[in-house]
Amino acid sequence: MEQRKVFGLVSDLMFTVRIGETAKRANVDIKFVKTASDLIERADSDMALIILDLNNQQIDVLGTIKDLKGNAKTKKIKLLGFVSHVESALIQAARQAGCDTVLARSAFVAGLPEIFGSLQSPTVRG
Repeated sequence: MEQRKVFGLVSDLMFTVRIGETAKRANVDIKFVKTASDLIERADSDMALIILDLNNQQIDVLGTIKDLKGNAKTKKIKLLGFVSHVESALIQAARQAGCDTVLARSAFVAGLPEIFGSLQSPTVRG
């Protein structure tokens, strides 16, 4: 089975490890990048998903979302952001900027197996 490509722009090492381990078990090829410019440069229309840590203080997350959705080669890639549940203004702003899915950190972690599992057979869903 062909691996689906995913990029992650995640600053928290514990989340990086957890995401990476879950992706490996699901046969999903995930690459982590450190900067928004690296993400935009390396992403292409073959990507299945981009995971964004919306609490990442090292980047302009809202600007990155807008840049990805405004770029012809990346605008159709699904963006999944995760954030602290108390950041209601950031959650709303990320959705308005174009983030396809925004989840609280706890829901994101709990849903990782299903998120990556859905990438395996996107045309076969019950």
